Amino acid sequence: MDNNILDSLLKEYDKKRIKSELDLEKRKKNLYDSIPELQKINDEINFCSINNAKNILNNISSPDIDIKLSALKVKKKHILEYNHISENYLKPNYECKICNDTGYILDYNYKTTMCNCLKQKILDIYYNKSNMSNLKTQNFNTFNENTFSDDVDISKYKLNISPRKNIINIKQKCVEFVKNFDNPNTKNLLFTGNTGLGKTFMSNCIANELLQKGKSVLYQTAPVLLETIIDNKMNKYKNSMQDLFYQNVLDADLLIIDDLGTECINSMKLSELFTILNTRLLNLNSKITKTIISTNLSIDNIFKIYEERIGSRIAGYYDIYYFFGEDLRFKRTF
Repeated sequence: MDNNILDSLLKEYDKKRIKSELDLEKRKKNLYDSIPELQKINDEINFCSINNAKNILNNISSPDIDIKLSALKVKKKHILEYNHISENYLKPNYECKICNDTGYILDYNYKTTMCNCLKQKILDIYYNKSNMSNLKTQNFNTFNENTFSDDVDISKYKLNISPRKNIINIKQKCVEFVKNFDNPNTKNLLFTGNTGLGKTFMSNCIANELLQKGKSVLYQTAPVLLETIIDNKMNKYKNSMQDLFYQNVLDADLLIIDDLGTECINSMKLSELFTILNTRLLNLNSKITKTIISTNLSIDNIFKIYEERIGSRIAGYYDIYYFFGEDLRFKRTF
């Protein structure tokens, strides 16, 4: 990884964290000026907390301090409620509530690891910039089901359902996918259908929701994904950034592979695609990871073009959703 980029990001984190803490001090000053009693109580809470910590370190029991501390906190809460002030008003408004805008957290083994928010910024800079540029406009809130037709055309689509009803059903399943993302039994997703029917839009909707939940998302087209991996493995002068790309492909909470079927196929790419799908399916990276594949190919064509083992993984471990209707690119809005 380019240390200059990481240093630049960490400086941004420092600025955000310092701003949040300075804003908090301003809010406290204004509040204490209007309610002096609140500052007195808060000072007493801090004093008791320090003494309590010292006693714990010296193995000294301090029930009186515990009782007084509890009473002070209750009094503080009542004053805030009486003045219609949330307790969060006296806390910093960090952008990331997980790492408090530091970029790092302690894992279950008390080891310092990079927070997902910082990982995602790095992924966006190196890989996602062009692929996820429309997230602000492509999300469930901007989803417009009325763009799809209510007409049922069995002869054209071979289904006794309208494009509008179909996309509503798909949207609901995508919402459930986000909601149950951490459930190991939740299947991955395969979006199939012609170009311009909303597959990329729906992938972006899911990505948007998961990013807000602190998940990491890596979005790559199949040609770029497989070409990059092969080039990295064939390059004997590869650097740490190239190694990191492959690890990110395996470790990202959500991997979105767009345009499967548009890449030039060879045995090496088939092998790498299988390894990626299989590793993420079996949680060989020791974490729950999910994958979304978007393709113009039908499941039958996937079996014909790709190896049996790849087709069987997709058929067995992916919920398959068929997008159909008129090309949305010729309409004004989604």
